[in-house]
This record gives sequence, structure tokens and C-alpha cells, in this order.
Amino acid sequence: QVQLVESGGGSVQPGESLRLSCVASGNIFSIYTMGWYRQAPGQQREFVAEITLSNVIKYSDSVKGRFTISRDTAKRAVFLQMDDLKPEDTGIYYCNVDFIRDMSEKTYHDLWGQGTQVTVSS
Repeated sequence: QVQLVESGGGSVQPGESLRLSCVASGNIFSIYTMGWYRQAPGQQREFVAEITLSNVIKYSDSVKGRFTISRDTAKRAVFLQMDDLKPEDTGIYYCNVDFIRDMSEKTYHDLWGQGTQVTVSS
């Protein structure tokens, strides 16, 4: 069984920072892409950032320059440093990974975490 455990959410004021963490556990041989998505109340889930096994990084335009994604491949962990937070960053943040269970698999499995709440309000 494979699972993702997220942590680091909370309530902050505009301009403050938070750091999200996500750790994968279970039967995993390799993780290719690790990323973060978010869902604001009444909105669809949207892409925030991702990092591949070769450290290719992408950000959504709305967080570029304020958020930094990183990963610790050996620990199967991905992090999201969120600085200069704005009220529009409020939402549930979900971790997402693509992984294979052994080297014979040709297709990556897609896995989501349970989400962690981030609230930015004055």
C-alpha cells in the first residue's frame, strides 16, 4: 500500500510564510514527478508546482517568484516553501506523485494526498 502524508498547513496573515511537506511511503520503486495542487472553496483543483526526478521545475504563473518547490528523492519527500502569501492562496493543498512499484512497470501510477488546509487572512 502506498500513501502520501502532508503537513505544514495553517492560518497566517498576508505576507507571511508557510512550508508544506509531503512524504510518500509504501511499495515504491521510483517517483518521477512530485507536485502540489490546490483547491479554493467553490473552485476546481488547480496546478501549483511540480518537480521531476531530473529536477525540472514548473510553477503556475500565480505563484511564480513567491513559492519554491524542492524534493528529497532519497526520503521520498517534496516540499513547498510559500512566501509572501496572499488571501487568494487560501485553499486545500494536495500533494501528487507519479510512481512505479518496480522497474518492470512501464506506466506510472498517480497518487494524491489527503490535503492540508492553508488559510491566508488578516
